[in-house]
Amino acid sequence: MAVVEQSENMVGGYHRAGEAELAHLPGKPSRIPLKGTIDFIKDPLGTTMQAHADYGNVYKSRTFMQWSVSMLGPDALEAVLMDKEKNFSSRAGWHHMLSRLFSDGLMLRDFDDHRAHRKIMQVAFKPAPMKDYLLRMNGGIDQRLDEWAKAPAFNFYPQIKQLTLDLGASVFLGIDAGPEARKINQAFVDEVAASISIVRRPVPGLKMYKGVKARQFLSDLFGRLIEERRGAETPGDDMFSQLCHAESDEGQMLTDQEIIDHMNFLLMAAHDTTTSSLTTMIWALAAHPEWQERIRREVAEIGGEHLSYEDVAKMDVAERVFKEALRMIPPVPFIPRRVVREFEFEGIRIPAGANVSVSPGYVHMMPELWTEPTKFDPDRFSPNRAEDRNHRFAWAPFGGGAHKCLGMHFAYMQVKAFAFQLLQRFEVKIEPGYEPKWARIPIPKPLDGLPVKLEKL
Repeated sequence: MAVVEQSENMVGGYHRAGEAELAHLPGKPSRIPLKGTIDFIKDPLGTTMQAHADYGNVYKSRTFMQWSVSMLGPDALEAVLMDKEKNFSSRAGWHHMLSRLFSDGLMLRDFDDHRAHRKIMQVAFKPAPMKDYLLRMNGGIDQRLDEWAKAPAFNFYPQIKQLTLDLGASVFLGIDAGPEARKINQAFVDEVAASISIVRRPVPGLKMYKGVKARQFLSDLFGRLIEERRGAETPGDDMFSQLCHAESDEGQMLTDQEIIDHMNFLLMAAHDTTTSSLTTMIWALAAHPEWQERIRREVAEIGGEHLSYEDVAKMDVAERVFKEALRMIPPVPFIPRRVVREFEFEGIRIPAGANVSVSPGYVHMMPELWTEPTKFDPDRFSPNRAEDRNHRFAWAPFGGGAHKCLGMHFAYMQVKAFAFQLLQRFEVKIEPGYEPKWARIPIPKPLDGLPVKLEKL
């Protein structure tokens, strides 16, 4: 632990507020070095709830070798994510965790630059390519479920992680499952693990070093593919090919490096967050088999072996289950920003340069917004209850404002396509009384891999 990144006056192009500038805020660091970081990694929601009880909606803490200001509640989510006055930098907020690993991805861009890149990238999520993505997904899911039927007892998390990576390699890159896809998967594992490493410099043998090496591997791979895809007379139907040919309103294409940066971030975000949310959803369905049956009835009404693009919106019950899984364990439970200019929240002054954090995970468990928030209850999203409308930001697993997840509808489609096939063929079971223990950050996953059993119907 002796080698750590030194404090800097600037971060992501902005001033970094130090301890003295945050002296007026409640909160204090642990007397034991790194204890605050370790406690937060072990139980981020628990430490946040305790801090709220001690200090209220706004407080400071020291984690991951920097001071941060936490702003809690749905009003905080709305103020920071909507950012009407452009007070917050996403780029500088994520800089400490992601700059060496996912630099210049869409989430690490701000304001006009972010808007311009997002507009170009939206071409990859229009109906025509989305229909092609679903065809690729359906085939990949079908093949994997055939394999699972031969060995129906396994740990779900590593298996769904491999499936979402294989689907991502196919849909995003146009690469079939195989040795190259497995190398890509390991590269993303190393990058994500590095994002919360305590040692922030790439010291050989430690997590950040592996993460930086993984980024270089992916950059080299994507770089080789760009020339091939740009040279094609007709763009392929994978997302990588779409971006290689996408143009702005002025006819300007993305540079090679911009494509590399965007694909590195998008593939990680799409495959790791979907892996996490599907794992939560399957655990909940196994623990509450009556919801499996409700989705089966919905699937039977739609008909067919595979979900069609036109029928995605008809899976209302599956959507409610997915939303509840995202409420209970959001894939991104905390969202950081860097303050560009001083502002006030609930009468408290937050100085320019402060790192602020808002928490969908905390808001999703507020009894002021949700009936029995720890209970699995998808009907809370039904039209007659609509608890997610108790506040504009009561439910925010996809973020909000200018940076709201670009792939949100892609995620819904992938989850519904998987549930459509899985629950036609199997009943998912877990041991009675089983409840997994979770590693909550950087992206939630069950520590034991979630052992399940599939019974053929």
